[in-house]
Amino acid sequence: MTTKTTKKEDEKKIATPSGRYDYANGKRKSAVAKVRLYKGKGVITINDRAIDDYFALKTLIARINSPLKITGTTKTFDITVKVVGGGNTAQAEAIRHGIAKALVEIDSTNKPSLKKAGLLTRDSRVKERKKFGLKRARKAPQFSKR
Repeated sequence: MTTKTTKKEDEKKIATPSGRYDYANGKRKSAVAKVRLYKGKGVITINDRAIDDYFALKTLIARINSPLKITGTTKTFDITVKVVGGGNTAQAEAIRHGIAKALVEIDSTNKPSLKKAGLLTRDSRVKERKKFGLKRARKAPQFSKR
């Protein structure tokens, strides 16, 4: 018995690259991205989906591609990413961090340009915890004198 697939389903199926790859983890807030770089044509796959399907905003896609643009390797690598946790922006920045680290792993001459752009440093800012007696981390209830 054969199953019929629609054209949309066929477009969403993406061939995963195989062979030798370079690997790095990227982190931002609570998002963790496991990035693999294969020799290829520049296809980026995130959680088994195309980058355009995963991120609707072009600014996030540009943010992800920034380490590739800086090093001039936009069409040299196929990238597969598994990302969990965080929101859209945190995931995009975790992916960017992972790609930058993997590019340094491949070629150490990329390090000065990526470091100057600030892409190798993990952005360690996370949400501050709520304190008791307050509404949020620092917001206090309205003060009433009487």
